[in-house]
Amino acid sequence: MDKDRLVIEGVRENGAKLRPSDWIERISSTLASFGADQRLKYSNSVQPCIIEGNKCLVVARGLQQTDPVAYDFIIQFATSNQLVIKADQRYDNRALLPAVAEK
Repeated sequence: MDKDRLVIEGVRENGAKLRPSDWIERISSTLASFGADQRLKYSNSVQPCIIEGNKCLVVARGLQQTDPVAYDFIIQFATSNQLVIKADQRYDNRALLPAVAEK
């Protein structure tokens, strides 16, 4: 099991979906930036994705060292909303690259 990344599902522990449904995009876009091509580029540490049909937020644990305020906010948001949090178990090209310190 890969313990370097967490997957926060858009589903509560009781099976209900969290509303508003765009919360994953809202959180991941706060740490994103625009590239030279004027396209939004998500951080290596926080990225939206779909796993087994569920919208998820993938968070690199390294964010805890590089941006502890953002990491604490995301974890607190997930726990206070009773969202399902798991270790990222994806491998090969479906998995995110290991997070690196961002500039």
